[in-house]
Amino acid sequence: MRILVTGFEPFGGEAINPSWEVVCGLPHFCHGAEILPLRLPVVFGRAGDLLTEAFLKEKPEAVLCLGQAGGRTALTPELVALNLQDARIPDNDGQAPCQKPVVPGGPDGRFATLPVRAMVEAIRQAGIPASLSYTAGTYVCNDLMYRVLDLLAGYPGCRGGFLHLPYLPAQAASKPGTASMALDDMVRGVDAAILAIVQGGPEAGQLGQEC
Repeated sequence: MRILVTGFEPFGGEAINPSWEVVCGLPHFCHGAEILPLRLPVVFGRAGDLLTEAFLKEKPEAVLCLGQAGGRTALTPELVALNLQDARIPDNDGQAPCQKPVVPGGPDGRFATLPVRAMVEAIRQAGIPASLSYTAGTYVCNDLMYRVLDLLAGYPGCRGGFLHLPYLPAQAASKPGTASMALDDMVRGVDAAILAIVQGGPEAGQLGQEC
């Protein structure tokens, strides 16, 4: 099995982004799966374009995108992406779309096809805080997640989804009272999530499954 795992460059005045630091901390092989790392820009549209290029070249069996969600206290696999671009701050190219669709004419939302509930449980069993998130926001993370799921709708053999990470301690040091998590803990948590992906399980969007 081959898993394309993506992280982002820093944005919003930060010097680092935990998502890319975690990708760099993963071994080349996790639980028998080959990890294909990809660093993406925090740019609406461009991140999805680059991921699409990598996907068509590598043809992985799963895609796991990682992103920063400063202020969260746990690793949070995302359940759904919205067909909405609505930026609270400009992206790294200065774009700040307001109430625009990610994919014109696409459905309002797309469910992750990774086993997100199994991922949450696996992360918790590794001793790392985790919870299921019902919003990937409306910034570049959501834009990328929607683009991935829209792409994979044409490749039913491949699963995809998104997982948000808290700040690193170095980022939170200048933000009193803001939650953070050590890099080693985040790497262990994502490693556990990858185990759940390798083992399989119900897709996030399958109705009728137990919660």
